[in-house]
Amino acid sequence: MYSKDYSSRKNIIIGIFILIALTFIIRLFYLQIIDNSYKLSADNIVLRKVREYPPRGLIYDRNGRLMVFNEAAYDLMIIPRQMKDIDTALICEITEIDKETFIKKIKRAKRYSYYKPSTFLKQISKKDIGKIQEKLYQIPGLYIQTRTLRQYPLPIAGHLLGSIGEVSQRNLERDKFYRSGDYIGKSGIENYYEKYLRGKSGMSIVEVDVHNRVKGKYSNGKFDTIAEAGKDIYLGIDAQLQLYGEQLMQNKKGSVVAIDPKTGEILALISSPSYNPNLLVGRERSENYSRLLNDSLVPLMNRATMGTYPPGSTFKMVNALVGLQEKAIQKSSEFSCKGPLSLPIRCTHNHETPLALSGAIEQSCNPYFWNTFKSILENPAYGNSQEGYKHWYSNVTSFGFGHKFNTDIPFEVSGNIPDNGYYDKLYRGSWNALTVRSLSIGQGEILVTPIQLANLSVIIANKGYYYPPHLLVKMEGEEKNLNPEFNKKKITTVDPDNFDIVRKAMLDVFEADHGTARWFVLDSIKQCGKTGTVQNPHGDDHSIFIAFAPMEYPQIALTVIVENSGFGSTWAAPIASLMIEKYLKGQTKRLALEKRIMEGNLLDGSIKKKH
Repeated sequence: MYSKDYSSRKNIIIGIFILIALTFIIRLFYLQIIDNSYKLSADNIVLRKVREYPPRGLIYDRNGRLMVFNEAAYDLMIIPRQMKDIDTALICEITEIDKETFIKKIKRAKRYSYYKPSTFLKQISKKDIGKIQEKLYQIPGLYIQTRTLRQYPLPIAGHLLGSIGEVSQRNLERDKFYRSGDYIGKSGIENYYEKYLRGKSGMSIVEVDVHNRVKGKYSNGKFDTIAEAGKDIYLGIDAQLQLYGEQLMQNKKGSVVAIDPKTGEILALISSPSYNPNLLVGRERSENYSRLLNDSLVPLMNRATMGTYPPGSTFKMVNALVGLQEKAIQKSSEFSCKGPLSLPIRCTHNHETPLALSGAIEQSCNPYFWNTFKSILENPAYGNSQEGYKHWYSNVTSFGFGHKFNTDIPFEVSGNIPDNGYYDKLYRGSWNALTVRSLSIGQGEILVTPIQLANLSVIIANKGYYYPPHLLVKMEGEEKNLNPEFNKKKITTVDPDNFDIVRKAMLDVFEADHGTARWFVLDSIKQCGKTGTVQNPHGDDHSIFIAFAPMEYPQIALTVIVENSGFGSTWAAPIASLMIEKYLKGQTKRLALEKRIMEGNLLDGSIKKKH
């Protein structure tokens, strides 16, 4: 039988294996004997990935004044698997924690990961970090991570700016950008524009020796990525007006909202009692938050956007405008009034009678607006009151009442304008204008927010239209508006011509001999306003005032609500007038009035409220 000789192939294969083996031996000899850098790294160097946190975008007001900036802070990070022969007493000494707390922190870090870094101690100040740094070489597994904390040069606008806090488990699950221990915008502007303000994280790889000292960049930073700073944003807020409004509202419960009628930009968003936003920064954040949360005055509640109130007499102008639009009344229509003896709704005072529309607004005559409301619902063209109510409801909601504006306003609520379905259910389908008469004077089931009332001022100033109230003006590097919906004009159902008589009547509130705000008239500024005294079933009445100025070319529209303080002319009207003067003139000359308002304390009961 024929056979092949494979011995030559066998020798070739053996030769190839020997060549490969020699190559490895020579390479190992070079690395271990001639070039000892890898041996040194293996013995002495640990590669540490350090996350580079970007600085958050800065926040400015409409005039370029800095409202929020960043300040350096430090986190002490831990990698459990690198901690060997640790000196517990030393760690407790330099970090100022007890042994029990130390053990809890170690256990928590191990539960998170033996290999990945997590936060051992967060938000250490520049003052305290030095003491830790000088001892850190003795503690492997711990290192310092540079961070930034928010700071507020003016202690104002805490509700609208919001705060920063540590990410929750839900945040981690919803967005892979974050890691445990990261910070995120928790509320306000910080939350709404989080994805723009936060920037993009980077990563650097450093070499650390056995003494926990950083030796330098790994491969000269070849594998590092650079962090990108967050975008700066500019708000419509006027920081000086915001500060002034918060000073006027000291020791009072309520809110002030001011809007630029031309754009819908919010000039001031004040809720009182307020708080210093610097309290919710740093290691004391949790303690301060708990204290504010348990405060009986509820300073964390944003009354400007979350508070709901019956609008009272300020709503009479809405009923007047709807009445004119629906042709239920004319500008010359007159109704008589018997003062406190009037039925079914009494007037609060005696005055000239009968009154036409302009005089009724100036005198805030309840019977006049009851008759107006009744005429709308009982319009023969609609057949019955319930059909008439549908038309009333459609007109009223076009003013922005009963729903959110859905812009960047923090924690906004809808308020309430009851529809037909509500009353059908409540009265089993049997109701009419008399049943719901309280709506004619802004009471009953109607609830509005201060920002909705400020928007009513905008609508009257603009003769029938508005732009959705919003905070953001522009963002760094963005040519197009981030929210084009903010620039879309909203037009009410009421024709512009119907606003002339209402605007003139609002001017008379300041300038007529019997105007309810005549004490606060300004020679150089034509102010238009309307007082409101709102019944409060839980205590003293609320003082409300809406206004805009100047009359011909409005630059500011606002509402002021001072809770449990009586007539609208007592507190809300002077605050509104001072805000107008401050914004349009830069300062106020009425120093005695300013002093009375700023020193007025309605929280301790020391000032007797006028009714």
